[in-house]
Amino acid sequence: MQLGRRGWNNVVIFSMLLMIFFFNGLHTKLNSGSEQSSVQSVLPAQNFILALEFPDQKIERIGTSWRATALINNAPASFWQATTANLVALVNEWQSMQLSVADNQQAFHNTSALTVATVWLAGEQLPWLYQLYSAPQGYYLLDKSNQRVLSLDKVTAQRLFPSFNFSQSEPK
Repeated sequence: MQLGRRGWNNVVIFSMLLMIFFFNGLHTKLNSGSEQSSVQSVLPAQNFILALEFPDQKIERIGTSWRATALINNAPASFWQATTANLVALVNEWQSMQLSVADNQQAFHNTSALTVATVWLAGEQLPWLYQLYSAPQGYYLLDKSNQRVLSLDKVTAQRLFPSFNFSQSEPK
């Protein structure tokens, strides 16, 4: 069977398309590496926190500084009189925190969250929601936006949730 010039052009075009699809698929397979890194940032990289809200307090950016506001009437006064430096340190903790992805993501499945943090980021329409859980192995942070479970120790949990009373919620 002989092909004319037009037929050979079609063969070349389709073979080039097949090679492009093949190499594109091979490229994504080779570069995928492991499915996820074992250590991940809590917040997306290069994002700017506008507000951080806990059940009893809200920290929000006012111009170039930060302001803490009590959300409940009988809140401890010690935190609401926090210095701007303490508020900046807390926001920076959230901004730069990297935690390991939890191996056992079902360890706290039947328990309720100890506390929650809501983070508003610049350029995002909806806030990011993080729930803190206690489990026998320590503490877990559930990222509701990405459905990730991150593990953390008590010291790190206390740094991220400074107004929460951890003495009542020791891991079981």
